Amino acid sequence: MSFEIPDDRKYLESHEWADDDEGTVRVGISDFAQDELGDVVFVELPGEGDAVTHDEEFGVVESIKAVSDLYSPVSGTVTAVNDALTDQPELVNEDPFGDGWMLEVELDDDSGLDELLSAEEYREQVE
Repeated sequence: MSFEIPDDRKYLESHEWADDDEGTVRVGISDFAQDELGDVVFVELPGEGDAVTHDEEFGVVESIKAVSDLYSPVSGTVTAVNDALTDQPELVNEDPFGDGWMLEVELDDDSGLDELLSAEEYREQVE
């Protein structure tokens, strides 16, 4: 099976992605991760202004099959949370790289962004 893995993002081994737009990073989970989880029914995310740390827990995603911790691909301060996921957690399944995004983070100086996998490295991990 082939999963969508956009080349313009970086990935954590635990299947979260980071899309860097000049110091602000949008975060979500990969197509592979949402497929493994099955139908997402609940997402618990931090609030705006909260700090997140590279490779540490920032929330929980719950599906009909499992509850999984979410790990932050970067360190910084949460500047936006996708509130649409409160009422429509299925967006994570339907559009994991678009409408199903989770957080936007303003990066710390030591963000961990350089330690993430490239799309090619992530592809090798999940195939």
